[in-house]
Amino acid sequence: MKIEQIRKILPHREPFLFVDEVTKINAKRIEAIKKITGKEYFFPGHFPGNPLMPGVLLVEAMAQTGGILVLNQLPEARGKLTLFLGIDKVRFRRQVRPGDTLRIVCELLSLKKNICKVKGKVYIGDKIVGEGELLLGFFDK
Repeated sequence: MKIEQIRKILPHREPFLFVDEVTKINAKRIEAIKKITGKEYFFPGHFPGNPLMPGVLLVEAMAQTGGILVLNQLPEARGKLTLFLGIDKVRFRRQVRPGDTLRIVCELLSLKKNICKVKGKVYIGDKIVGEGELLLGFFDK
């Protein structure tokens, strides 16, 4: 799934879109890529001279990837407002710097009506950068 298809599913746009490409997807699991170029808006202000991607944006990347997984299965939820309902067991393991390529993997843990729970992991190569469980809800605007 390329960026054009992702934009049809997610409402997010640059500079707040953190998924460049979906490489694998099925009913329970998704893998996506985000290339960190160093031109992102947050680097000049987040530890100037030692640019690091904020951990909260890794959580957002997992949420967007999990959202694609669920919205791909529930087209009726597209166009609704997707909100965080909970964030649990989040850990940051490594720093993300300009030039890194993130591989974001999410698994669907549960889906009930308009609420889902996903487990996400972010990798650089085979090393885990961050992980956590996210509760997402889909609501009318």
